[in-house]
Amino acid sequence: GNYGGRMGIRLNAADTIIFLDIHRTICVYRAFKRIVKYRNKTRPDMGAGCEERFDLQFFKWIWEYPNAKRPTILKGLEQLPEEKKVIVLKSPN
Repeated sequence: GNYGGRMGIRLNAADTIIFLDIHRTICVYRAFKRIVKYRNKTRPDMGAGCEERFDLQFFKWIWEYPNAKRPTILKGLEQLPEEKKVIVLKSPN
């Protein structure tokens, strides 16, 4: 999930952290592709009644994420104790 208010709790509980550092254009493309495929339907990975829909705010969040959220997350990952294993994946494959 992406609930920033709980990030510290989750990082403290984890022994391995995987950060998906995927370029925003790929994220926007995949979100758009998901909307086209599942528009007005519930995706298999979602709960009943959660139909896929276009949300401009979500696309804005994706686009602004590298400047608004990413630096804070990377700084937090750098400050973790050495015994925490941090994996940063930059390739979507």
